[in-house]
Amino acid sequence: MNINFQKYHGTGNDFVMIDNRSLFFDPTNQSLISQLCDRHFGIGADGLILLELSEKHDFYMRYFNADGLEGSMCGNGGRCTVHFAKSLGIIADKTTFKAFDGLHYAEIENDEVSLKMGNVSKIEIHQSHSFINTGSPHHVEIVTNLASYPVYEIGKQKRFGAPYFESGSNINFIEAIDDNTYKMRTYERGVENETLSCGTGATAAAIAMYEIGKSKSTKITIEVLGGVLEISFDKKGSVYENVYLKGKATFVFKGTYEFGF
Repeated sequence: MNINFQKYHGTGNDFVMIDNRSLFFDPTNQSLISQLCDRHFGIGADGLILLELSEKHDFYMRYFNADGLEGSMCGNGGRCTVHFAKSLGIIADKTTFKAFDGLHYAEIENDEVSLKMGNVSKIEIHQSHSFINTGSPHHVEIVTNLASYPVYEIGKQKRFGAPYFESGSNINFIEAIDDNTYKMRTYERGVENETLSCGTGATAAAIAMYEIGKSKSTKITIEVLGGVLEISFDKKGSVYENVYLKGKATFVFKGTYEFGF
């Protein structure tokens, strides 16, 4: 069996992209998905994305973590899927597509993709951290000396610890550069490691900093290990609306994976 694929990354968050409009790829084959994402024995990626048909919209984005299990919304993956859809001729410069958490609108100009995220109304503020679901669950914690912070060790502990346990949460550690700019490092569930970027995590971090009063701007820059992401939003009452995640989506290479030989 030959599987045609393209490899993309969004600020270092990388994905195997497959055009599955013909439904040839079995999404229940967890071992195959994890093998494709394996960095030693496969193509290598933080996750796999299937682009499928949608009855009412341009396409359906189906995201799988590197462990082979279907995941929730992936912001960087969504931006890469928009770029992928344009390369396939499915869209031009604007699109509305469906994902795990509902509909998303996006615009693409060259390699810059601006992706509209879902509204956020429920934010948990704790003494040590904030918790926000931006299509995926995110724990956001302010730390010092982020560059030397043990993200893997502490992130793994918190990901499986109370109150998240087996269902887990992504764990984001951030440090302020100024009132509107933050550095971020993330331990991602499903990947079970630190990744170079996390779009839904950057979105959660930006909203958290505004919610607790650390930032007064509705446009916040998040510097991740793989690049820079911009998050903008409007707050109406207790609801964050018009939430946009913007950054580069980059095509890396394409190929054919020969499965079963």
